[in-house]
Amino acid sequence: MATDRQPRGVAPEIRELFFALLRTGLHPDRAAGEVAVPAGNPWPALCRLAAAQGVSAIVRDGLETLHAQGLLADEAMPPRTIRLQWALNVERIEQLYARQRRVIGRLAVFMHGHGIPMMLLKGYGLSLSYPRPEHRPCGDIDVWFYGRQQEADELLRRERQVQIDEDVHHHTTFTLDGILIENHFDFLNIHAHLSNRPIEEQLQRCAREEPSEQVEVDGAPVQLPPANFNALFLLRHAAMHFAAMEIGMRHVADWAMFVEHSHKEIDWDALYGMARRMNMHRFLNCLNAIAIDRLGVDTGMIPAFDRDPALEERVLADILHPEFSETPPARGLLRTVWFRTRRWWCNRWKHRIVYSEGLLWTFLVQVRSHLMKPKSLTH
Repeated sequence: MATDRQPRGVAPEIRELFFALLRTGLHPDRAAGEVAVPAGNPWPALCRLAAAQGVSAIVRDGLETLHAQGLLADEAMPPRTIRLQWALNVERIEQLYARQRRVIGRLAVFMHGHGIPMMLLKGYGLSLSYPRPEHRPCGDIDVWFYGRQQEADELLRRERQVQIDEDVHHHTTFTLDGILIENHFDFLNIHAHLSNRPIEEQLQRCAREEPSEQVEVDGAPVQLPPANFNALFLLRHAAMHFAAMEIGMRHVADWAMFVEHSHKEIDWDALYGMARRMNMHRFLNCLNAIAIDRLGVDTGMIPAFDRDPALEERVLADILHPEFSETPPARGLLRTVWFRTRRWWCNRWKHRIVYSEGLLWTFLVQVRSHLMKPKSLTH
């Protein structure tokens, strides 16, 4: 797994500038001296990288903070046209965040009125750990109704005429105000990977038995997961996406901000115990290493762990520019199956640091999973 090559598609000087700005955006009170800006005009490449990694607004926060503190000279700042376009992109992120928050509020008020508690997964809840929550972009909204998923769906059908999609294994989906919502009846797809089953059992126990954090959205109570739930869930969620496709620095930033917010509540022994049992301890080590080395998390917040610099670099390089980076086909079942098979084969090195099952067994289980829910191939 060792590699001595430079990250594909990312020049070293762009990468260093990117991380300097991202660290400052995540920790605006900890700017660490002047930042070197490469000669020429590095800003178009940096903006593309920040957008692709899902941290465009946070990187811009870092830029503005360093400039305001005199650590980035006027002449080193991006050209005015780039700064204006960047500001517009950040404004769109803020508008989408506000829209999603309104949808969360509407859904929480509706369910609270029917006596159904609602827990938010990922997304909005994680954003509250960021210095500027509205700059953590959110995709869809993931909710869990404490085992009352079918009742919640039926209420939405009957009283709000919401169309419910049941084509995915472990959640239903619907839209409110154009925002996609995933209504989970379990947290992991236990049909795609058998090793998800013991993790799912642990997550269910934790979600039901450990105290959750409560916040208010538009006057309705919303539950956020317990720290030990989030630690295991965020780890597994990032690991599965990394092994199957790719993750961005937003996933690592989520982990970093969560650790900073909740490190005292995390049972690290239990987390590492499950990670070793499921063969994802090396991936966890890499997440922790990147969070410390690149995102500025204090080493005292994470217990000592084994370092593997070569593997850490390969994981980081793949996050910044995946080894398999082909564009999926727009249509065609056979083309989609062939694309996914090639991607799976190229990503087998990731499988070996994420899953406890063998490659062939995993392949057969996933084939069966897609046969059960054929439309999952396009999700």
